[in-house]
Amino acid sequence: MKTRGVIRERVIRVLLNEPEGTLTKYRLAKKAACSFSWLHEFLGKLEDVRLVKDTEVTDYSGLVKYWLNAKTKPEKREYMYKDPISLIKKAQLPYALTTYQAENLVQHYLFPSRTDLYIKTEDIQKWHNLIATEGLVGKGNMRLLTTDSHVFYNSFKRQDLDIVSVPQLIVDLFEEGGVCTEAAEKLLEKVTEHAVRAQ
Repeated sequence: MKTRGVIRERVIRVLLNEPEGTLTKYRLAKKAACSFSWLHEFLGKLEDVRLVKDTEVTDYSGLVKYWLNAKTKPEKREYMYKDPISLIKKAQLPYALTTYQAENLVQHYLFPSRTDLYIKTEDIQKWHNLIATEGLVGKGNMRLLTTDSHVFYNSFKRQDLDIVSVPQLIVDLFEEGGVCTEAAEKLLEKVTEHAVRAQ
């Protein structure tokens, strides 16, 4: 059973990826894997604070900030590995890059000082074994993140690497803070102007 917080995030994630209002409530509930009645109630709350009208996002930046305040923090494992990208390509396991590496591939503003990637919870031991063979366990240049698998929704490829959806990247950058906040603001501005497309 998923918590209300997780389901709330799923709905927001779908809305920010498809903000034009073309989704029916039924289709939105399917994509967010939640009940229609729960979705109807939650959309009503979002309408009350003027973030959406039906399934159309009327305040994109506002909904991103709402998500940031409601976001569930992923579980994190830290490592040091000489060449994380080559390891990721070799691993042949599902993943999606976020924060520094992902932002650098999408917008080229941040130096990719750390490689953060969402992985499937059931694959954590496989990743750990792969990294620990030639790398080091503990604070370093690579973080494995595990959370609800819906985080992979609308992920896309850049330079043959899998990246989280642009809205997910924006909220993760805001959560990271520091220079990532500047990168998030720049990306959010581009998205609201429809300048950034995942494809």
